[in-house]
Amino acid sequence: MSGHSKWHSIKHKKGAADAKRGKIFTMHSKLITIAAREGGGDPEMNSSLRTAIDNAKAANVPNSNIDRAIKRGTGELKDQAEISEIMYEGYGPSGIAVYIQTVTDNKNRTVASVKSILSKNGGNMGTSGSVAYLFHKKGLLLIEAPKENHDEIELAAIDAGAEDIKKEDNSIEIYTDAKSLHEVKDALEKNDIKVESAEITYIPENEVKITDENKAKKVLKFMEALEDDDDVTNVYSNFDIPEELMEKID
Repeated sequence: MSGHSKWHSIKHKKGAADAKRGKIFTMHSKLITIAAREGGGDPEMNSSLRTAIDNAKAANVPNSNIDRAIKRGTGELKDQAEISEIMYEGYGPSGIAVYIQTVTDNKNRTVASVKSILSKNGGNMGTSGSVAYLFHKKGLLLIEAPKENHDEIELAAIDAGAEDIKKEDNSIEIYTDAKSLHEVKDALEKNDIKVESAEITYIPENEVKITDENKAKKVLKFMEALEDDDDVTNVYSNFDIPEELMEKID
């Protein structure tokens, strides 16, 4: 599968820093609330809610927070404003495309903030549909495992229905059809393979290669600025920075 930028790996490495800022608990709670509101409060019957709960637990969100978020979504608790999930489309430095997922209780605040970040970093907001067609919705599972176990895990993933597998150092990224995410995850776990995270993601069809160091730094700064916004939950992009350049920047 073409077109997966390094950003997911970068985000995974910086996850601890995000948690320290206190944003991560709120973000997961909002995603759980939305999933429960749209598909009901039973994770066995609502795969989106199950994904949201699994990811929240992986981020050490307390069970009490998860329970409250579910109750908000099902209407049992009414202690906060209506939360909406909104996708924004735009362009960043070097012409990269960005597909921005937000959850918010104030749409005007969120769109103003996203527009400001885009303009301050050499980008601009796109119209609806201007960027979305460049991305494919997929399931993504992340596994941490030593290299000597990679072949075994790869075979198990293929048997479980994985569409694509990327191996790097001590980690494996497994891509699935979006609807098959939990089916593949369950099959791997039945084979005693620990799944670090399972989520829905958007994979770019084509990539924009960034080989200039200064341009790469601007792209990463731009992505971090979007990710740091309190209402932004995920940013998907089509940039690709070579591994050797990433290591130099790091």
